[in-house]
Amino acid sequence: MTMFHCILLERKSTLTKTYLIMISQFKALTSRYLFLFICLFLNSCSQVGSQFSGINMYSTREELELGYQYSIELEKQLSINYDSLLNQYINSLGQRLVKSSNRNNIPYTFKIVNDRSINAFAIPGGYCYINLGLIDLAESEAELASVISHEIAHVVGEHGMENMTKQQIIGFAGAMILGARPTFTEEIISSIIQRGVLTNFSRGAELEADRLGIQQMHAAGIDPIGFESFLKKMRDQEKGESSQFSKMLSTHPPTSLRIKKSIETRTSLSRKKYDADDESFLNMKQHLNRNYKKSNRN
Repeated sequence: MTMFHCILLERKSTLTKTYLIMISQFKALTSRYLFLFICLFLNSCSQVGSQFSGINMYSTREELELGYQYSIELEKQLSINYDSLLNQYINSLGQRLVKSSNRNNIPYTFKIVNDRSINAFAIPGGYCYINLGLIDLAESEAELASVISHEIAHVVGEHGMENMTKQQIIGFAGAMILGARPTFTEEIISSIIQRGVLTNFSRGAELEADRLGIQQMHAAGIDPIGFESFLKKMRDQEKGESSQFSKMLSTHPPTSLRIKKSIETRTSLSRKKYDADDESFLNMKQHLNRNYKKSNRN
């Protein structure tokens, strides 16, 4: 081999090494910027909330399937109340609000949980859960409707599926940055369960659910003043360390802000004569008071 050929081979080898180094650096740089983009995206979503309401990569069919599977697993951990009178009333009130929502083309399911704490939540697919303690606390149908309408609004706004989309993006980014590995998907799923991805919403999503909930009450003929009335009960309880509202307060924006925003929404609505409470609410409350302990054993 001539000296000329040796020089060519040496240069070729050097160029190959340089090329491989450049490729490696490019991949590392791309991964860093991709990771930075994902972080910025998620941070932006958490800050502006409802402005990203369109970011949902799942179809309605996929949401219904996911919600059904999640409800099965969830209800293994809950004590569901099957009292026919209570369930008939809650379902009737819930479906009345659903008809006035902007997403009444999917089925909604309302279930009562044997739990004395003041809480309610919804998961994708139209599954709404209301604690007995919350039903017991409500002093009017409007107050009870305010909480149920808020939870329906989370389904209407597809907030749970937005959270799932964010998790999917994290998973995609992680797979690109860290490389596909068997435990990565398991870690993401574990994170979804532990962090309550489907039920813990951003501040923007919570405020949007308040706004939609008030509008749904108005359209259904239920006085949205009940929304403020119930929020004021929450505000009065905030200072207590052992507050019955602790679960609800821990996942929502400051109650004072919610009251302010709810007043703004309510006063922006057209004037309307709302339906008066009929005997069904009173009968339900009387039944609840007579059978509360029995219901908790069901």
